[in-house]
Amino acid sequence: MASIKNVIPAQATGTIVMVRPVAFRMNEQTAVNNYFQEDLKVKNAEINRKAQAEFDAMVNKLKDAGIEVLVLNDDLAEDTPDSIFPNNWVSTHANGDIAIYPMYAENRRRERRDAFFILLEEHDFEIKNIVDYTKAEEEGIFLEGTGSIVLDRANEKAYCALSARADEELFIEYCEEFEYFPVVFNAFQTKNEKRLPIYHTNVMMCVAEDFCVICLECIDDKKERKNVVQHLKDSGKEIIAITEKQLELFAGNMLQLMNEKGEKILAMSQSAHNSLSSEQISRIEKYCKILSSDLTTIETCGGGSARCMMAEIFLPKV
Repeated sequence: MASIKNVIPAQATGTIVMVRPVAFRMNEQTAVNNYFQEDLKVKNAEINRKAQAEFDAMVNKLKDAGIEVLVLNDDLAEDTPDSIFPNNWVSTHANGDIAIYPMYAENRRRERRDAFFILLEEHDFEIKNIVDYTKAEEEGIFLEGTGSIVLDRANEKAYCALSARADEELFIEYCEEFEYFPVVFNAFQTKNEKRLPIYHTNVMMCVAEDFCVICLECIDDKKERKNVVQHLKDSGKEIIAITEKQLELFAGNMLQLMNEKGEKILAMSQSAHNSLSSEQISRIEKYCKILSSDLTTIETCGGGSARCMMAEIFLPKV
């Protein structure tokens, strides 16, 4: 395929899509390699009710901060417990391109809905081209969107921690088509005294315009760690290192946004915010405001946090 990326966008957008859940619960199909998930031993209806309350509170906070939040309601008929995390199946780009990704869990593949694209078109966003990678599922190959890929859009770099949900060859293919320089590495977390692959890159690093929050402790290979650090420094990022304990509280799962006034905001969960030291907070606040919201139920059952809940919209307007 010829090169399709020809616009260098800003790193942060002011428009996101969020999917309000109707059947949220602990997804048994993702729990096999998402070690952040825990079983609350609570009825699914109650879990969904709590998740909806947390979702609504976060949406309200983002809107109050001047972020345009387009809310898509999940479809109960599809039985998609992880629909609240749309960034795993779709990404949008400033030249009008959209990428659709192959998903590890079969029940997550049902999250891909035309309603998402209709919502964007209703708000005058222009979709010029769709690049569909989902046939890779037939070969057992997966690459779960901006969960597996953390983009430094302005510097045209893409970071990827390899896992069952992030195939290296498909990642390289994606980078060639979208003109990103690939930065590949392995990242691990300790679970039951074993070092196991982290399921998504975006739980261990967040690339913002001027800084990067990253758990370097997760990159066990010293050469790989040095390479990641060098790429971040070469791109002018201040590196704000977090510990593996902070990672477990979702301190790596953040997203920088820009509101209607041009103010930069770093969105995260309350647990992530509470885990940060005063020194880490002051370093972040040099560059942007912090917005946090309680996502306890979503984090515990879903194994994902604030960043996973937001699909960034970089498409041009019609």
